[in-house]
Amino acid sequence: MTRPHKPVVAALLFAAGLLFGTGAHSQDSTAKALQEYRDALQDGNPAELWEIKGEDMWQQPRGPNKVSMEKCDLGLGPGVVKGAYARLPKYFKDTDRVDDLESRLVHCMVSLQGYTRAEATRRVFGGPGAAADMEALVAYVSSQSKGVKMNVALAHPREREAYQMGQKLFYYRGGPHDFACATCHGEDNKRIRLQDLPNLTSKKDAQRAYTTWPAYRVSQGELRSFQWRLYDCFRQQRFPELLFGSDASVALTMFLARNANGAAFAAPAIKR
Repeated sequence: MTRPHKPVVAALLFAAGLLFGTGAHSQDSTAKALQEYRDALQDGNPAELWEIKGEDMWQQPRGPNKVSMEKCDLGLGPGVVKGAYARLPKYFKDTDRVDDLESRLVHCMVSLQGYTRAEATRRVFGGPGAAADMEALVAYVSSQSKGVKMNVALAHPREREAYQMGQKLFYYRGGPHDFACATCHGEDNKRIRLQDLPNLTSKKDAQRAYTTWPAYRVSQGELRSFQWRLYDCFRQQRFPELLFGSDASVALTMFLARNANGAAFAAPAIKR
């Protein structure tokens, strides 16, 4: 059996102590302890393993056409990955739509490598015993924007339309619990158990939250993309399933990414 990373073990032990030892502590001391827990997690991020795999997949000839992804245009020209994620989502003339990273990767897998869309999206999220190639590609490409400031444009009418749609989706209430994204992420100082909930209507929180995804989830032992983050939020809201790469998912990403403009990208990060 593979032994977990020492920093991960330390962080888990720290979290256990935090969970069972905060009864007499104030809100401020709990917040401080939570930050110390997060800081402990950052030492030795297993996301690097996904980045290495993703880089190999980017360069390796694959699919029916036996070509690599090195001619995939992510918005800065064929094959350019440095800084590309910090400018996504954006409008692409060849697809005549706004694409985020995941939907753009699917386009390249289909148009360059010869996969069908069904093949390219067969396994987009990793699970027990089986990692997802898509998340490895996301880890590699996003890692090439570390330190680059977010700069998502609204220059094209389709980009402005996507932003407005994403904003509406963020505030839309529905489902059996009458939830919206804003229910959990529209006010300051909210938390579920050990997880603080960023107020995504606040620029500071929006910047901090968006720029730390994708992320390695310690509790799941998986690298998770931003498409997965939205998918899981919809699941918890008891909304209908959010389809991978759908216009709705890209629009919501556009809204959140644009609100993070100006912040230095810092992912793949590591989270509880």
